[in-house]
Amino acid sequence: MKNFEFNITEETQWCPGCGNPSIRLALKNALDELGLGMDDVIMSAGIGQAGKMPQYIDLHAFAGLHGRSLPVATAIKLANHKAVVIAEGGDGDGYGEGGNHLIHAIRRNTNITQIVHNNQVYGLTKGQASPTTGHGQVQTFAQDGARSKMMKPLALALTLGSGFVARGFSGDVKQLTEIIKEAIEFKGYALVDVLQPCITWNKVNTFKWYKERVKPLGEDYDSTNFDLAMEKAMMWGDEIPTGVLYKVESTTYEDQFGFLKDGEPMIDRVLNPMDAKKVMDRMK
Repeated sequence: MKNFEFNITEETQWCPGCGNPSIRLALKNALDELGLGMDDVIMSAGIGQAGKMPQYIDLHAFAGLHGRSLPVATAIKLANHKAVVIAEGGDGDGYGEGGNHLIHAIRRNTNITQIVHNNQVYGLTKGQASPTTGHGQVQTFAQDGARSKMMKPLALALTLGSGFVARGFSGDVKQLTEIIKEAIEFKGYALVDVLQPCITWNKVNTFKWYKERVKPLGEDYDSTNFDLAMEKAMMWGDEIPTGVLYKVESTTYEDQFGFLKDGEPMIDRVLNPMDAKKVMDRMK
């Protein structure tokens, strides 16, 4: 089975020093170590620097509208429930424009993995404050400081009932690789929030800033303890926990449909137009 490889035919548009290449490396490593081939994985991406990921790694992908990676990923999974489906984008894409879709992806618990490149800024559009920008933090378009409170996405995901909630750091590729592997193997919706520096537009949350604060969870950490996970999700400041905060499986959306759970993927089924006519005739 073919291992994943970087797309060497395209030069990336990411700034030197950006965290995106490290996230790409962790994703590639995870897919390789899981023994997946190119035809096993489909990525749905939004708009933004993180949304360029499908252009720089060899896998099947759909690039759609800003903030709309999750509904596309859900549709892909329902059409081909045997595929590994990944939704990828930035914090603005996933938590801002895509915030409503985040809520319902968690509610449905479709078996997909969402990877959010969280650099706490809109990097593509030159530095606007994003949902995860710190309150009062000065940005290009917030010279007096961001006025909105900072979103804590992991706490939000836990509150909504997500069964897999994790945080990684682009400066720790080894840990991030393991987190992504766990997320892909998890049966249900899995959120992986990845802290990364934006060296051009975010002068506060730098690589050094993260490095001084991120602290991996210990081996004795209990990822089935909801209250403990919520406590870790709310921590932000001098110490920021990384790792799988919460991991508890429950019935997935697609498992509630017998024709999906026990049958072939819908993309492999032969459709007969006359079958629809039978149904329509019964409705007369």
